[in-house]
Amino acid sequence: MKNINYVINGVLAIAVCILFVMQFSNRKEGQSAGRAFPVGEEISGRLPIAYVNLDSLLMNYNYYKDLNEVLMRKEENYRARIGEKANKLRNEVADFQRKIDNNAFLTRERAEQEQQRLMKQQEELQNEEAKYTQELMNEQQKLIEQLRDSMVAQLNIYNQDKGFQVIFSNNMGDNIIIADDVYDITQEVVEHLNKNYSPSK
Repeated sequence: MKNINYVINGVLAIAVCILFVMQFSNRKEGQSAGRAFPVGEEISGRLPIAYVNLDSLLMNYNYYKDLNEVLMRKEENYRARIGEKANKLRNEVADFQRKIDNNAFLTRERAEQEQQRLMKQQEELQNEEAKYTQELMNEQQKLIEQLRDSMVAQLNIYNQDKGFQVIFSNNMGDNIIIADDVYDITQEVVEHLNKNYSPSK
């Protein structure tokens, strides 16, 4: 479970990257008819496209930070619960081994019963850990959907004035290999998202 935070961040970043590509490449024809640059502008002028550096956007988007904090707190709570039970079981196993070494059990059957009890506890602990991991993944999926909905709504509002035909994501080299900085709207988008985000108390 200690690597779950890396998985969460990776999945969130990939999900938002896919969102950008899907949202702005599948726009309705009526929306794609407008131009973001004047008729007669030279080909060498700015095109009606832009890109967002997704890593930078997520790092600076307050809503993403808050969602990530929620997940981290849940993960820490799960890890603390499992860790406490695992320590207790470890102590019981060590105690059992000491009793075996010192012939402290009156009968072989009693030793086998204790061994079976400890094995059952270990199995229950593994099942509980799997359950917590699944709950965390379900919560992560729910938060990804909230993040996606928030970004789609805000990017549509943001793009009403801008009139971009396509907005790409430039995440760890995906989709864009080389692009002029003039097409980078990351900071504008971050400012727009944070300006329109009101954290719940």
